[in-house]
Amino acid sequence: MTQLWGGRFTGQADELLRKLNDSIGFDIRLYNEDIDGSIAWAKGLVGANVLTQDEADQICAGLEKVRKELADDTFELAAGDEDIHTAVERRLTEIVGSVGGKLHTGRSRNDQSATDFRLWVKRASKHIAAEIAALGHAMINHAEKHIETPMPGYTHLQHAQPVTWGHWLLGHFWPLVRDLERFKAVHNQADEMVLGSAAFAGTAFPVDREALAKDLGFSRITQNSLDGVSNRDYVADFLYASTMTGLHLSRLAEQLILFSSTEFSFVVIADAYSTGSSIMPQKKNPDTLELTRGKSGRILGDLTGFLATIKGLPSTYDKDLQEDKEPVFDAFDNLSLLLPVMTGVIDTITINPDKMASQLEAGLLATDLADYLVKKNLPFRQAHHVVGQIVQLGEVRNIPITDLSLEDLQEISDLFEEDVIEAFSVKGALAARNATGGTAPEAVKKQIVEARKALS
Repeated sequence: MTQLWGGRFTGQADELLRKLNDSIGFDIRLYNEDIDGSIAWAKGLVGANVLTQDEADQICAGLEKVRKELADDTFELAAGDEDIHTAVERRLTEIVGSVGGKLHTGRSRNDQSATDFRLWVKRASKHIAAEIAALGHAMINHAEKHIETPMPGYTHLQHAQPVTWGHWLLGHFWPLVRDLERFKAVHNQADEMVLGSAAFAGTAFPVDREALAKDLGFSRITQNSLDGVSNRDYVADFLYASTMTGLHLSRLAEQLILFSSTEFSFVVIADAYSTGSSIMPQKKNPDTLELTRGKSGRILGDLTGFLATIKGLPSTYDKDLQEDKEPVFDAFDNLSLLLPVMTGVIDTITINPDKMASQLEAGLLATDLADYLVKKNLPFRQAHHVVGQIVQLGEVRNIPITDLSLEDLQEISDLFEEDVIEAFSVKGALAARNATGGTAPEAVKKQIVEARKALS
């Protein structure tokens, strides 16, 4: 087949150039979007008096036949099919004859490709958002079962204060809400129609771009043809949103890996989401979580690679922009796998409340002891110092601070009274943190209500 751009050339393209230049190997997945855009463009050309209605009908019917061949996997690529646009137009012309050659009037692959990809990114953003929401629902449902299940909380991976498992899990839920907002913003960024910008200067035919946008489901049209064909902000936004989602999944995976270790044994990952060892029969490995953690780095690489590609490009279209699709497809494919897998992990995970309870040592209540002194009108900084002395005394005697006698405590501060025993209660420590967003069971119940609203 003669190249779409071959008229000015006398020689054939070098085979290595063809391999470097051709994108059909990956952009064939845009065939639905390409055909949708071409059908809309054919209708627009009728309004611009370029096509008759009969010609447009022939072209649209031919395009639907091409779509069916691609969907049924019966479409046969030809030697000159360098990209999905070339392949569709070539096959269309084989089906409908020379009238197919009129379809490309007034447009370029520059605005055609950008329109296709915007349509794809819009749909992809909705798909990823739905998977994020499904994971969010799984986390809420699991957290609701463990509103009152206590566990040690950590800062710097050191025991800090008691929290509940439900509250801990919801700490990984709210980042997903921000991810949803990011993908909503991606959809909005992509929701701008480029078609009609042609190569970069705008189409020379009076096509109604507003009608085209409505036909294709775009909310608005681009206002500058140069920016229209070169803008890939929505691609960077998609990759950034994907990266943040991947990082949030990685953080959750890392903690579940830790909590599933023998040293913690807080959780058990279901067999369906674990693997074994080829040499150690006893092993049960959290490979699902490790791959989640690993692939988040790959998605981050997709983002950084693309940003490096576009950082110094001049205005309008440059062939470098062909590099926009593979990183997006890679990020999408990986998230489309990671998110439902993580949903399955959360749906099937088993927790070990007894093991968590065994780690609720007295040091977790040190802040509550300081709060006790604050309620006796001692400034918090002084209370902090007093409790530090109590902790030190416990370490010297090699006993928990809860085993120190009232007399021991009173030697350090005469503010301690019989009611100090109330400060040495995990249940009391949890209940005390009842401010919005706190770990108190009542606060967690309210948080779950807000979490469900956030997903609605």
